[in-house]
Amino acid sequence: GDRVLQPKGVEMATEGGQITLVCHYETDNPSPYLFWYKQRANDFPKYMFMRHKFGTGDNATEFKERFHADLDASSKSVPLTIRRVQLSDSAVYYLNVNPGQSN
Repeated sequence: GDRVLQPKGVEMATEGGQITLVCHYETDNPSPYLFWYKQRANDFPKYMFMRHKFGTGDNATEFKERFHADLDASSKSVPLTIRRVQLSDSAVYYLNVNPGQSN
């Protein structure tokens, strides 16, 4: 099955600083598709990135500038780095593995 593990539940950052959110995944799929989403209070989840073992993946336009995510297949993680943190970055960020795939 597919599982996502976030070692730290809540992360704090200083405005203007940088933060990296680490998320590990477990899957039987040898080349999984991984998606990062951002969800602010009382809002729908917003698609941020798609990462895949092969190829460069995809970035939503809104998240091209200060947001960065790289798939690390060896540690099975997709760390999300936010640079020049702003107040509007305050949200729930989550990783989705192989959405729509039947297990």
